[in-house]
Amino acid sequence: MNTRKVAAEFRLVHWAQVMNERKQSELSIRAFCEQAGIKEKTYYYWQRKLREAVCAELLANSQNEPFYEPGVGALPIEINGYRVFVSEDTAPELLAKTCKVLMSLC
Repeated sequence: MNTRKVAAEFRLVHWAQVMNERKQSELSIRAFCEQAGIKEKTYYYWQRKLREAVCAELLANSQNEPFYEPGVGALPIEINGYRVFVSEDTAPELLAKTCKVLMSLC
């Protein structure tokens, strides 16, 4: 069991929950951080780390699957201002993970 990996994933899940709570509160980042007792710098650090983790996951998975360029038959999905294109060849697990992470980002 790789405890570092488990701890890193635990932190990412926690940070995603915090980002989601902020979004649901409809408060500004500054107001949410003040209310939650979180420094704004910490909030933005967590946000950056989440985005880096998503990009690393997408990159790792894209090496296992052919890159799909938007075109005829591509289905665009837009979540929180991010757009991904999927085809019938897109792995459902990859799409589910991607959508979940994009929904948790602000």
